[in-house]
Amino acid sequence: MKRFFGIIILALLTITATNAPAQMLNPGEKLPQGALVYSLPSTTLCFVAEASHESFSAGPYAKFAQKYLGIQVRTESGEFYKLNSLKMFPYIEADYSANYALNLGGSKNASANFMELINQGLIIWSDSYTGKAEKVQYPSMIKEAPFTEGLATSNITSETTILYKTVQTSKGMERVPVQQNQLVEKSLEKRAEEAAATIFRLRAKKMEIITGETDATFSGEAMKAVIDEINRLERENLTLFTGYSVYDIQRMTFEIVPKTADQKQIYIIFRISENEGLLPSTEIAGRPVVLELISENPEAPLPQMNLAYEKGRVIYRRPSAMVARVTDGQKLLMQTRVPVYQLGQLISFPIDIAIGK
Repeated sequence: MKRFFGIIILALLTITATNAPAQMLNPGEKLPQGALVYSLPSTTLCFVAEASHESFSAGPYAKFAQKYLGIQVRTESGEFYKLNSLKMFPYIEADYSANYALNLGGSKNASANFMELINQGLIIWSDSYTGKAEKVQYPSMIKEAPFTEGLATSNITSETTILYKTVQTSKGMERVPVQQNQLVEKSLEKRAEEAAATIFRLRAKKMEIITGETDATFSGEAMKAVIDEINRLERENLTLFTGYSVYDIQRMTFEIVPKTADQKQIYIIFRISENEGLLPSTEIAGRPVVLELISENPEAPLPQMNLAYEKGRVIYRRPSAMVARVTDGQKLLMQTRVPVYQLGQLISFPIDIAIGK
């Protein structure tokens, strides 16, 4: 009799295991025999930001540009960044916060339905990852001084000074002027004046060649070569006043995983500083670029289900449609619609149902 009751209890346990709902596995919990392990999908929002970077070196004669050339230029060197573009790439990966175990039993319908749910992306294998790796690029550095070839004039000049010495004359002791010449270093302003004069001479010579008011005759490739060389010399001297810039692009990738616990769904994606460029959200040096997820029009309510007691059903996740708004202060950078799985609702599906019959 005891053996008979034991057989009945074993059969009931077998039926229960076959029709059991998806079971959440706690950390360290032993996997039920014959069960499949799956996870629910989670949406990660990947942002690729590009900023233009200017590394500016002020010219040594910058403060004399207004006086000798009549132009306003920057007088301070520095690093300058400006956000050029921002792209968002949402991708799906397994939600590693929870795993689910499901026993499909021997039903063909259950196996087919389980695979169909995976194909639809409503459930996902626990080790699945569909995201794409993004490389982080950093701006190149200036390796050479930009003005080493621009000093077209000599740095030495001859300076005449008048000294006096006392001599004995018929009229008594008198002071007699004595002229003395010596080599001294030119002042910065003197060199700026000479560089400006060189610029104007080059411009005048170029005008003479173009208009034909010169003894030499240039035509065809010869004229082009001469004009190009004059332009090069003019740029070299002009750079001493206007300064020198090196441009490149800083490209970085940032990822946001929306959390269900956050009620407002507001996240700082990254920060940008005009002098330091793209920075992680934890830095406080730059202004924040903010992502706000706003729920779309109210979704149709789903029937209430007690997922813990639904027999023979698989738990899956339906995404929630959100409007993603990215702002830089008061400036709207991007607004688009994106489904976010982890903000959606958990639903169960009868795994052994026959579909399409």
